[in-house]
Amino acid sequence: MSDTASAQRYLLFFWKPTGYELIERDGVLPEVGAEVDVDGHPQRVTKVGASPLPGDPRPCAYLIV
Repeated sequence: MSDTASAQRYLLFFWKPTGYELIERDGVLPEVGAEVDVDGHPQRVTKVGASPLPGDPRPCAYLIV
């Protein structure tokens, strides 16, 4: 499978001092244990699952600092 075929839109769900945030990214969905940069801060993927938005087909990576 090529990188283009495995690329998709996905969500990142994470906590910030201002509250929880949900953002969309393009590319390959990160796996559990992967480190993801969010606003210059590394966060770790703890879970990959369905979007928290009803009816949304995009997968979601749930992060923790």
